[in-house]
Amino acid sequence: MPIGNGSQDQGATGAAKWVTSTLGNTVGGVTRTVGGVAGTATRGIGDTITSATGSAGKPVGDALSSGGTGLEDGAKSVAKGVENAGQWK
Repeated sequence: MPIGNGSQDQGATGAAKWVTSTLGNTVGGVTRTVGGVAGTATRGIGDTITSATGSAGKPVGDALSSGGTGLEDGAKSVAKGVENAGQWK
């Protein structure tokens, strides 16, 4: 009898867990990557607006930067949830 493997991880259930874990980790990783790139790009645009326009554009630049951070944080949270779901947590 294998150590650490309960009957719940054998047969069809084990195969389903493997498939959902693989899909969850893949989708979670892609979501995290897309969110990170979009968040970084948005923060960069916000910083550029602030730098190019000075105090006149600062509120807009700061808002975009904050939005980018929120976007990235939200994507990380979604990615973690997808990964957890894929691992049946």
